[in-house]
Amino acid sequence: MPIYEYRCPKCGRKSEFITLRVSEAVDAVCRHCGNEAVQKIPSRVRVRLSEETRLERLSDPSRFGSLDENDPKSMARWMKQMGREMGDDLGEDVDELVEQAMEEGEAAESPGGGDFSDDTL
Repeated sequence: MPIYEYRCPKCGRKSEFITLRVSEAVDAVCRHCGNEAVQKIPSRVRVRLSEETRLERLSDPSRFGSLDENDPKSMARWMKQMGREMGDDLGEDVDELVEQAMEEGEAAESPGGGDFSDDTL
């Protein structure tokens, strides 16, 4: 089944449309804001996995090697990766939280950012 992807210039989000045949017409309208002036974008090849296979991949211990639960940036990267793996759109609220956590992680890494150090006490 062909999957066509379109990006909305108004809201910037991506919408996917699945058809049974290549010859089938696609009514391309942004599913997020309703804009009809969407732009077709190249899609990557995707293989649909069973729920069982996806869960097995998620539980693989090697996927947690670089995860540091005390580092907001590390947690944000992990959340994005898991969202992509599950094929779920976590929503704008979660995306904003992840971006905020990544920014906080960068601030904590920079000099003078983050928690108090021994120099400031």
